[in-house]
Amino acid sequence: MRRMEKLLLLLFAFIASSYCQSVPVINMSVVEVREDVPVGGFAFQISAYDPDNDPLTYDITGSNSVHFDVNKQTGEVKIKRQLDRETNNLVNINVVVNDGVYADEIKTVYIAVQDANDNAPVFLDLPYNREVAENSLVGSTLFIAQAIDADFGPASIVSFRIDEVVPNDGAGLFSISEMAGHVVLQGPLSFTDKSPFYQIRINATDGGGIFNQVEVFQSSTVIAFITIKDVPDLDPQFLNLPNIATIDENSPMGKSVFTVRARDPDTGVNDAIRYSIENANAPDLFQINENDGEITVKTVFDREKLLHIGAVVELQIKASETNPNVHGVIASTVQDLQIAIGDVNDNGPDFYDCEDVPCSLKTSFNGSVDENSSTGVAVTGLNIRVKDPDQGANSSFNLRVEGPDKEAFSVIPSSGVGDSVVQLTIRNPTAVDFEEKSVMSVQIVATDASADFSSIATVTININDVNDNFPEFEEEFYDFPVNEHCEDGTIVATITATDKDALDDGKITYKLVPDSILTFFDVYENNGTVYVKNGALLDWEGTNSYSPTLQARDSDGKIGSTVLVINIQDINDQTPEMNRDVYNEFVQEDQNLELQIQARDGDKPETPNSQIQYHIEDSPFSSNFTIDLNSGLLENNGPLDREAINPELNGVIELKVIASDMGMPSLSSTATVSINIGDVNDNSPEYLDPDYTFLVKESEGGILVGSVRAHDADQTDFNNRIFFNIIDGGFGSFILFSEPFSEGYRGNITVDPSTELDYESDRKTYTLKVEASDLGQKKAVTTVEVVVEDVNDTPPVFPAGLMLNVKENTSLPETLSTIKGSDADTNFSLQYELISTECQCNATRGPCPEEWFKVYQNGEVKANPDYVIDYEKCDQVFLTAMVVDIFTEKGRNSTEGVVSINIEDINDNAPEFITLQEFYVVLLERVEKGSSVAKVYAQDRDKGVNRITDFKVLKVEYVSGDVTFPQDLFFNADSEVQQDSAGIFSADIRSQKSLASDQEGKYIVEVQACNPNAEVKLCSTSVIELLTVDSSFRVSLRFRSSVSEVNENLPQIRGVLAGATKATVHIFNVFSESETQRADEVTVLEAYFVFSNGTALGYDEVNKILNSEEVYSEYGVILSQFGFTGISTTGGDQKEVKIEVFIMIGLVAALGIVLVVTTTSLVCIRRNYKRKLKASKAMNSASAVVIENQKSGPVVPGTNKYTKEGANPVLNMNIDTATDLGFDEDDSSTDRESLSSLDYNIDMTMTEKDTMPMMVIEEEDEEYENVSPYIEPLGAALAQRERKRDSESPSLTFENPSMSTTDL
Repeated sequence: MRRMEKLLLLLFAFIASSYCQSVPVINMSVVEVREDVPVGGFAFQISAYDPDNDPLTYDITGSNSVHFDVNKQTGEVKIKRQLDRETNNLVNINVVVNDGVYADEIKTVYIAVQDANDNAPVFLDLPYNREVAENSLVGSTLFIAQAIDADFGPASIVSFRIDEVVPNDGAGLFSISEMAGHVVLQGPLSFTDKSPFYQIRINATDGGGIFNQVEVFQSSTVIAFITIKDVPDLDPQFLNLPNIATIDENSPMGKSVFTVRARDPDTGVNDAIRYSIENANAPDLFQINENDGEITVKTVFDREKLLHIGAVVELQIKASETNPNVHGVIASTVQDLQIAIGDVNDNGPDFYDCEDVPCSLKTSFNGSVDENSSTGVAVTGLNIRVKDPDQGANSSFNLRVEGPDKEAFSVIPSSGVGDSVVQLTIRNPTAVDFEEKSVMSVQIVATDASADFSSIATVTININDVNDNFPEFEEEFYDFPVNEHCEDGTIVATITATDKDALDDGKITYKLVPDSILTFFDVYENNGTVYVKNGALLDWEGTNSYSPTLQARDSDGKIGSTVLVINIQDINDQTPEMNRDVYNEFVQEDQNLELQIQARDGDKPETPNSQIQYHIEDSPFSSNFTIDLNSGLLENNGPLDREAINPELNGVIELKVIASDMGMPSLSSTATVSINIGDVNDNSPEYLDPDYTFLVKESEGGILVGSVRAHDADQTDFNNRIFFNIIDGGFGSFILFSEPFSEGYRGNITVDPSTELDYESDRKTYTLKVEASDLGQKKAVTTVEVVVEDVNDTPPVFPAGLMLNVKENTSLPETLSTIKGSDADTNFSLQYELISTECQCNATRGPCPEEWFKVYQNGEVKANPDYVIDYEKCDQVFLTAMVVDIFTEKGRNSTEGVVSINIEDINDNAPEFITLQEFYVVLLERVEKGSSVAKVYAQDRDKGVNRITDFKVLKVEYVSGDVTFPQDLFFNADSEVQQDSAGIFSADIRSQKSLASDQEGKYIVEVQACNPNAEVKLCSTSVIELLTVDSSFRVSLRFRSSVSEVNENLPQIRGVLAGATKATVHIFNVFSESETQRADEVTVLEAYFVFSNGTALGYDEVNKILNSEEVYSEYGVILSQFGFTGISTTGGDQKEVKIEVFIMIGLVAALGIVLVVTTTSLVCIRRNYKRKLKASKAMNSASAVVIENQKSGPVVPGTNKYTKEGANPVLNMNIDTATDLGFDEDDSSTDRESLSSLDYNIDMTMTEKDTMPMMVIEEEDEEYENVSPYIEPLGAALAQRERKRDSESPSLTFENPSMSTTDL
C-alpha cells in the first residue's frame, strides 16, 4: 500500500511540474573528433541549454561511451580510450542531459572520427621470395610488391622504393616502379659470374599526413629474397685435358690408364657428364667409362706393332652433358689425350739376312775367308744383322762366339743396341789353314742384356786356299803430327810395306780404312804416301787425334796393315771470349770497386795460344781504374767522387776492357764495363740569399708571404732534395711548402688558411727561423722577418654561458637580463637581434609552440606579454641571438650565441587519478586487518616537489540493493606511496578490520590525492568500487586423498577447476573430515569461484558445470586422478553468541527434534513402502529382458543387494530422471546425500561379460513434484542385467566416498 502511495505522489509532482517547467534542449547531432587525440585530451563540448536556465548535468551512455569521459558539471568531453578511425569511423553515443526536474533528456549524437596518419603501409602477399632464371630478359617484371595503408586520403597513397640490395654490386640490377610496385630486372644475371642470390629491401611509404599535430610519413620495409636459378647455357669444361698419359705395353685388360675430369660450369645445374672416345689413331685399344671418365685398356697390345705411329696413341675424348641445354641440344666439348706406350723387354735379339730388302729372319749363314788371313780380317759373304725391336736399354744385347772353331774367330761388335751389323773376323790366323781344315763352323750367340732372351746363328766358313805371304810393314804403329787447318794435300808421311812373294814386287797397293777416315786423309794407292785430304776439317779443339788403319794389298789380295796415329797440332785460331759482353756494376762514391773480368780461350791449355792478358782501353776515366794483367781484377785508382762526374752522365762511367792471348798472331776481344757511381749525401744545402724580410696584411688566410731559396750539390734527387721547415718563431701561423726550381729548391711561406694574422694581438712581427734540410739531415738555417700590417677585421664576441631562471606563468614585460657583448676593435658599435627560439618540451628539443621571450636591440631580454609561460608545456627555452658590429670593415661582423632560460615549476596542476580497472572484487572472508582491498594510481604534471602525491580516504559507503549505508573510515590509504619510472604514484587501500562474511553489496570509497610538500597544496578526488563476495558462495570439494596430497597437488587442482569453470579460483581452506569411522581419509577443499566482474559461482552452478558431459569428459578424468569424489555447499562461519542465546536455541531445538522425529518416522515408513513397491515393479520389468541361463538369486528389494552377483553400478553423476524410482522426495543437498546410499561402498561382481547397454526402465508418473536428477541405483542395476551367453566380465567395484554403510 505504501508503495502505491509513493507512486501517486510522484505522478502528482510530475503533472504539477509540467505546467511550469520546460525540458532541456540538446542542440547537437554530429561532431568531429580526430583519432589521434590522446587519452585525456579534449574531444568536444556537449551543446545543450535549458529554457528555464536550470543548471544542467551531463552524461554519456551507450556501447561507445567507453571512449569518452564527460565532466558532469561542464559537459566537457575528453578522450578516455583512444579512437581508431580504421576500426569505426562513425561512432554513435547517447548524450544525456538532466536539469534536476525532469527525467533525463537523451539524444543520439554521431561522432565522425577524423583520420590521422597513424598507420604504416602493410605489405600484401608476403613473402616476396622469387626464383629467377639467370637468362631472364632485362626489363622483365620479377614480381609486384603490393601494400595498403588503412589511413584516408594522401596518407593512404603508397609509393615504393628500393632501400638496399645485398650484395652491393647488385644495386643496379633491380628497380621498382614508384606507384605500381613492379620490381623490374635492369641488368643481366649470372649464376656463375655474379651472386646466386640477392636480398632487396623494399620500402613502402605513405603520402604523409598529420599525426599528433606533426606531419609524418609512415613507412614499412620488407626484404625480398631473390634466388638466381642457374640454367644450362655453358658447354662442359675439361679439368685435366689436353694431357699425356703413359702405360706399358702388354698391360692387362681393364687396367686404368687415366681418369678424365670434366665439369658443368653451370654450377647451379651441375648436370652429370658423360664421356666417350670420339676418335683414335689406333682404334679399339682403349675404352672409357661413360660415367666417371676412367680410361682403361680394352685390348692387350704390343708396342712394337705401334711403331708406325711413334708408339703414341692419340685419343679424342668427348664430354657431354646428360640433359639438353637451353638451346635444346646436348652440350659437349672435345679434347685430345696422348697415351705414350711404354716399352717392356718382351723381345730378344734375332739374326737377320739383309742382302735383300726387307731383311729376313735367318739362323744359318755361309761365308768364306782366305787361309792364314790376318787377325781382324772379316769373313766375307755373311750379311748378318742382329735386331732387338725393344726400345732403349731393353734393346741392348751381347754377342759371343761358340761352336767347335770358336777359338779361331771373334765377333764384332761384342755388344749392340737395337740394330747392329755383325762381322765374323779372324782371331787366330794360324788356326785358319786350308791344309788343316777347309770348312770351319761357329755359332754366334746373341743374348738380351737385361732379360732371359737369346738366339743362335750357325755360320759355316769356307777356307780359301791362297798364297800364304802377306805384305808387312816395318812397324805396327806409326805416330805423325799434323797442324790443324793445314792446306789440302799436306803430306803426313810415306809408309811402304814389303811382301816376301817375288811376284808381288811393285804390285802392292795401299788403302786407308775405315772409309770414314777418307773424309780427312787419304793415301796414294801406289806409293803409300798419306796426305791431308780436307785440312779445313782438322780442328784440334774438336778432335785432336786420328787412328786409321793403313792396308797394303798384294796381287793376290793379301792384306797387311798397320795403325797410324795422326796427332793434330794446335795453332792460335781461337779468340778469347769474355764471359759477359757488358759488366754492370754499382759502387757508392768514396767506396772501392773490385770487379773480376773473366775470359776464356779455346786453344790448347797451358800454351801461349790460350794464355790471356787484360788491358783497359784509353778513355776519359781509364786513368781512374787499374786492372790486373793476368787475373783481370778491375779496381779504382783513388777515391770516387760522384760530383766530379758530369751530371748529364747520371753517375755512369763506361770502360772498355781488352782480353788478348799470347799466340802468334795474338787474338783479342773486348767487353764494356758500366760502372754506376752511387751518390752519397755528402753535401749540405746552401741558401742562395743572405737574409729575408716580408710584409703581410692581417686577416688574409692562405696569402703568400714570400719564398726562400737553397741549393744542394749532391746529384741525385734523393740526396739533393731540400725540405724547408719553420723551426722557430711561427707560432703555428705559417705554412711552408717546398718546390723545385731551376737553381734548386724554394720554400714558399704562406699564412695558414685556418689562421688569420691579427694586428690587434700582441704579436705584430714574426721572426722565423727557417731550416733547409735534405734527407740525410744535413741542414742550413736562415732568418725570415715577417711584419704584420693592420686591418679592421675583429668580429664582436657574444657572452658565453648566459643562463636565466624564470618562473612559469610570468607575463609582465620586465627586463629579465641584458646581453653584453664585446669587441677587440677600438671603434665598434654593437646591436642585438633574436635569430631563433627552441624549446625543450617533454624531454625533446624543437621549435617552441609560442614565443615567450623577446630580445631588443639594446640586448634586453623580456617576457612576451602576449603569452603565458607554462612549465608543463616546456621546461627550457634556448634563445639564439646575434651581436652585430656595424663598424666592421672586413670579415665577419656578427657572432651568434645562446641564452638558456630555465622555466621554474610552480604547483599549478592537481594530481590526476588513473583508472586501471572499473572496480575491485573483495572476498569478505579473506579480508583481515591490514589486508589490501584495492590500489589507487595518480600522476601530476608538475615536477619535483610539486608532483609528489599522497592519498587519503575521505568517505566510505556501503551499498546493498538500492540502499546506501554510511560507514566509518575503516579503509585507509598507505602512507608509504610508491612511484614508478613513469612518474605514476600508487598506494594500497587497506581495511582496518575484518569484514562480515555475509554481506552482499559493494563499498564506495572516496579517495583524495594531494601534493603535501608544495607551497600551494592542490588536491583531487576519485571513487573506487569494492564488490563483495560473501561466504554463501563458498563451495566444498571432496577428495579421497590426504590433506598433504591435496596441498601438494593444489596448483594443478586450481588450474583444472579454473579451466572447467572459466572463473578465478580462490582457495579458502583445506582440512580433513573428523569422522573416524572412515576407512580412508577424506579431505575437503573450500574455494570461491569468482569472475572479474564481481559475480561468483555458487554450489548449484559449480555442480552443474562439473557434471556437464562436455566438462566432465575434459576435466573429470583429471580431477578423479587427484581423488575428487563430489562437491557440497559450505555454511558460513559460526559466530560467538551469549549463553542466553544458547539456552533459547536449546529449547527451540528440543521442540524441533520432537517434530523432526515424528515427521521423519512418517516419511521413512512411507518411503520404505514406496521403495519396496518400486523395487517389485522394477524386478518385474527386468525379468522381461533377462536372457536365458541367467543366474538366479534372491531379490532383496529396498536394499543394495539385488541379485546374487549384481550390485549398484552408478557413479557420482547425473542420471536421466526417467529411471528415477521416486526415492528422492525432497530437494535439499542433505537429502540428496542420504538418498544416494545405495550408491556408496557396494561391490558389484559380474562373472559374465556385460555386453548389453543400460536399459532405461519406464516408470509410472508419480504425484511427487520434486524429482531427483540422478538414476535410482536399483533401476540402473536391473537395466544392466542383460548379458550374452558364455561371455566373461571383469569384477568392478564402485564406492561412494561420503557413505560407509547403507542409510536405510
